[in-house]
Amino acid sequence: MTATPALVDTPPVTRDLNGPVLRLTLANPPANALSIATMEAMMAALEDARTDDAVRVIVIAAAGKVFSAGHDLKEMTLHRADEDRGRAFFEKTMRLCAEMMQMVVTHPKPVIAEVDGLATAAGCQLVASCDLAICTDTSSFATPGVNIGLFCSTPMVALTRNVHRKQAMEMLLTGEQIDAGTAKEFGLVNRIVPKEYLNQVVQKYAEVIASKSPLTLKTGKEAFYHQAEMSLSDAYDYCANVMVENMLFRDAEEGIGAFLQKRKPEWTGE
Repeated sequence: MTATPALVDTPPVTRDLNGPVLRLTLANPPANALSIATMEAMMAALEDARTDDAVRVIVIAAAGKVFSAGHDLKEMTLHRADEDRGRAFFEKTMRLCAEMMQMVVTHPKPVIAEVDGLATAAGCQLVASCDLAICTDTSSFATPGVNIGLFCSTPMVALTRNVHRKQAMEMLLTGEQIDAGTAKEFGLVNRIVPKEYLNQVVQKYAEVIASKSPLTLKTGKEAFYHQAEMSLSDAYDYCANVMVENMLFRDAEEGIGAFLQKRKPEWTGE
C-alpha cells in the first residue's frame, strides 16, 4: 500500500536568491491577492533582505496570469460579520499595506517589479511603489475601486508619486484598465518586453544594478525619495550635502580611482 504524500502548503511569498538578486514571488494564484498573510510574508522577506549582504537587488514577481488583484476582498467581506462591521480588520489591512509599500520605498536595496499580467488596485500600488518596473506587452494596470464603491485612496498615494496627476485621476475616476503601452507613457513602468524575455531582461537589469557599490545605491535611493518631497532650494542644499558625504566614501574614492586608472572597481561597501 502506497502512502499518500502529505500536502505541503506553498507560502504566499516564495524566495529565490540567484547570485546577488533576490526574487520574491507572490505565489497565491490566480489572484495573488494581498491578504494579511501575504503582506506579512512579503514584509518579513523584505526585512530579512535588509541586512543580508548577499542580496544586492530585489525583484518582486508573481506566479500565474495576474500579478496581483490587490486586497483580498473575500477575506475583508468575511469580517463584515464582526461586531464592529469589520472596522478593526480593515484598519489592520490598510495599516499593513501602507507599511509594506513604505518598506519597498525605504528599503536600502533597489526593488524591481517584474509584471506579467494584470496589476490592479493595491497590486498596481505595489508596482508603482517599486523603484523600477518592467512588464510584458500583454500586461495591464488599473485602479478599479471606484467600480465597486471603494475609491482606490491608498493606491492613489503611490500612483500620484509616479505618474502625472491628470493621468492618475483618469485611472482613479474611470477604473478602466490601461495597457502596457499606456502604462509606459504614463510613467508607471520603465520598459515593455515580450513575455519570453521578461525574466531575462529583469535579471540583466538587476545584475547591472547589483554590480554598483551597495553603499552608494543605498545613499542614492534614500536621497532620491527624500529630495522629491522638498522645495527646489531645499533639495539642492540637501543633495549637495549628500554628495559631499558620498565623496568621502571609500567606495567613491575607489570608483573614481578605478575610472582614472581604467580598471574595474572593487567595492567594499565603506
